[in-house]
Amino acid sequence: MNLLDVVKRSPPRPWIDGEKIPWDEQSFSQRMLVEHLSQAHNAASRRFALIEQHVEWIRQHLLPDRAARILDLGCGPGLYLNRLAHYGHSGVGIDFSPASIVYARAEARRANLPVTYRQEDLRTALFTGASDSGFDLAMLLFGEFNTFRPADAQMILDKAYSALRAGGRLLLEPSTLAAVQAMGEQPAGWYTADTGLWSNQPHLCLQDSAWDAQQCAAAERFIIIDAATGTIVQHGMTTKAYREDEIGLMFRNSGFMQPVFYPSLLGHAHPDHSDFYAVAAQKPG
Repeated sequence: MNLLDVVKRSPPRPWIDGEKIPWDEQSFSQRMLVEHLSQAHNAASRRFALIEQHVEWIRQHLLPDRAARILDLGCGPGLYLNRLAHYGHSGVGIDFSPASIVYARAEARRANLPVTYRQEDLRTALFTGASDSGFDLAMLLFGEFNTFRPADAQMILDKAYSALRAGGRLLLEPSTLAAVQAMGEQPAGWYTADTGLWSNQPHLCLQDSAWDAQQCAAAERFIIIDAATGTIVQHGMTTKAYREDEIGLMFRNSGFMQPVFYPSLLGHAHPDHSDFYAVAAQKPG
């Protein structure tokens, strides 16, 4: 991208002008890890106190009394799976971010937890290996489901279904349609920073968004201009919104029994969860 393209840019288009921000880039993932672990906001990950409330709800409502095997998809730095492992559960976490996986592994080793972490893309990863006998619970939380193309999202549900043992459950936490639409309709903006998520160097960030009502998707674009060199780098991401009936159909298409919808991962409405809801469904068994 050159400077003229920046000046004359059109609104971003879903999937065309960016699908995912560079989660798997080492330097970006390291900067994102700082945001995951921050207790100043609930942006990249939730504050630890809120995660602990979610873990308690998951334990009480979705896990058997015995020790369970858990598959945490898009696990980030292991903030949920490691906490569940402290209660005697075990499992596997898969995430695209190398820095998050390094952190999750280190925390698991430090506490001698029975969990394994793998840095892989959920679209291509095998959820089970030769030594896996099936999981009791699979999780995909914090709106990660909405960041995939619909066909890929359905494939991930299908693979999660296959990875579960009979009677196992899938827990999904999608973004609400209203939240995704608001994401796409936010006004263009810009800011400067000495260092930040997009660069370790002083830079200018231009932000553009667009809502595509036909595709029911928000497109976001981030143009980063290095203050010293003028180098221009563009990142983009697309977030797909789903109605509850669409989510229910996708679950049933994968083979799950009728899903149950919850206002949040606390089981009830909460102001910190207004942009998300929870869905749980069981594999027949």
